[in-house]
Amino acid sequence: MTTTLLLTLLFALSGALAPAPVSAPSEGAFQAFRAIRPLPAPLSVARWWDPPPTPYAAGHRGVDLSAPAGAEVRAVGPGRVHFAGPVAGRGVLSLTLPGGLRTTYEPVRPLVAEGEAVAAGQVVAVLTEGSHCPASCLHWGLLAGEDSYRNPLGLLPRATPRLLPSAPDPDREPDPDPPG
Repeated sequence: MTTTLLLTLLFALSGALAPAPVSAPSEGAFQAFRAIRPLPAPLSVARWWDPPPTPYAAGHRGVDLSAPAGAEVRAVGPGRVHFAGPVAGRGVLSLTLPGGLRTTYEPVRPLVAEGEAVAAGQVVAVLTEGSHCPASCLHWGLLAGEDSYRNPLGLLPRATPRLLPSAPDPDREPDPDPPG
């Protein structure tokens, strides 16, 4: 009986003390600005976004973009520096963007300071050597709200496929009944 009472009290208190859920920004937040590539084109993905099934499970909460150490890292959108400094021995830069989004870059040497305003396309960091990838890479993450990780590639404009006419085949017989 005492165990049941303690467990009931524990569950009741844990619900009462839990923080209020933070609503993630709507999908429209992704269209709040025109994103810029964080690295020069073409982007080469070394490891794709692989979200975890639960908040604390293993997964890859960003994408790794191949680039040489020393590459300039650009702000993907206008915003403000949320954090710039070392975390667990590697340089990290986090920018707050429009629509409640926050993007992170690592391993980098930040060129901007916490609280500083940044413009889309501004060089904000330099890529440094890291051990996250077999070859040098930028880990680029995106957070919507406080705990909703998103695929950062979703910020970039999608390429528009264009179909081009094929060259006429000299060995092909002309169509006896052309449309029209």
